[in-house]
Amino acid sequence: MLGRLNHVAIATKDAVKSAKIYGTAFGAQISEAVPLPEHGVITVFATLPNTKIEFIEPLGETSPIAKFVERNPDGGIHHVCYEVVDIIASRDTLVKEGARVLGDGVPKIGAHGKPVLFLHPKDFSGALVEIEQA
Repeated sequence: MLGRLNHVAIATKDAVKSAKIYGTAFGAQISEAVPLPEHGVITVFATLPNTKIEFIEPLGETSPIAKFVERNPDGGIHHVCYEVVDIIASRDTLVKEGARVLGDGVPKIGAHGKPVLFLHPKDFSGALVEIEQA
């Protein structure tokens, strides 16, 4: 059911500025900033040989990550994203095993144009987990 690590997300006040160090210091390819109003964030990706780093910045004061960035003004790891073959089957199995899906449980389209869901961190050793349709 669980596929490869798709990305690690770092929440920050300025996604573009934060991503630049990965481009400059590590030679990573840096994407353009993309606003995702449905998720309340602006995203910038640094592509590495084996995964991606997603920099997320609050999109407005009501962003779901605004309080996280307020508590972590220098930024911090926000979530990890794993690919799954079938997001609905994965969701149903996870719920059956006791995991809690955040929101209404209906996948939304994420930054890669694919369906995503978030899982409660208390069910995953304190880590917020995102699953993305592969």
